[in-house]
Amino acid sequence: MDKYEKLEKVGEGTYGKVYKAKDKSSGQLVALKKTRLEMDEEGVPPTALREVALLQMLSQSLYLVRLLCVEHVDNKKNGKPLLYLVFEYLDTDLKKFIDSHRKSIPPSSLPPTLIQSFLYQLCKGVSHCHSHSVLHRDLKPQNLLVDKDKGLLKIADLGLGRAFTVPLKSYTHEIVTLWYRAPEVLLGTTHYSTAVDMWSVGCIFAEMVRRQALFPGDSELQQLLHIFRLLGTPTEDQWPGVSSLRDWHEYPQWKPQNLARAVPNLEPEGVDLLSKMLQYDPSNRISAKAALDHPYFDSLDKSQY
Repeated sequence: MDKYEKLEKVGEGTYGKVYKAKDKSSGQLVALKKTRLEMDEEGVPPTALREVALLQMLSQSLYLVRLLCVEHVDNKKNGKPLLYLVFEYLDTDLKKFIDSHRKSIPPSSLPPTLIQSFLYQLCKGVSHCHSHSVLHRDLKPQNLLVDKDKGLLKIADLGLGRAFTVPLKSYTHEIVTLWYRAPEVLLGTTHYSTAVDMWSVGCIFAEMVRRQALFPGDSELQQLLHIFRLLGTPTEDQWPGVSSLRDWHEYPQWKPQNLARAVPNLEPEGVDLLSKMLQYDPSNRISAKAALDHPYFDSLDKSQY
């Protein structure tokens, strides 16, 4: 690791500490992610190697944070080598970006054209992952890095989900946020599909418009109740099989509210796209690829993407 000068710790990711660092030879800023992956006698577990190779391939997309290289380092404590993933560095994330608008004096909205551009880039990135059969499963504003000067949005923290199993609590004992979690996951489905990511995309879209979370639940039950109060309690007609999901109970019967009221300032095409992302039945939820062709993006100059 002598190639890099560690500048500061920028966070604890789900998989380990993250440092901002500088590549001494090129001067490039990078994010170093120390994984908790220790190698055994055989070296790196093959599942992890596959994940890293996949990550490296996927990260060729402009809309995913780029994995530049992987370094393995001897761990002084126990002699087992550690893996560091070296990513391009971006200075902020969508959560901080939204917060800065909300906390500015006076508070300012995100410009509608910027919301449109960020959502388009997010759908591009998600579509790229899904076209390679990779689910993210933990999309949230903190995982979307932003390059303010270039107006770019990039997906981070992708795809280590299978080899490293997504923990329900991060090891810093921080509860992993439920706000972006699809109802089928909250209800204990055993079959994940790409639709789980599209639900998260819908929640993120609404949050850019509102500057606050759409469904800020603090437990799995509260999370479901937030969703049901806005979208109505799901029925078997709407979502065949919902009542046979593992964690289904009898819930209060709420009628659906007008979605447009939850996202004031969003034009009708935007509300229509949002409603397609927040469909209860995962098989009815719009795909990332189809979302790119939705009329909400008609006024966007797509040639720049």
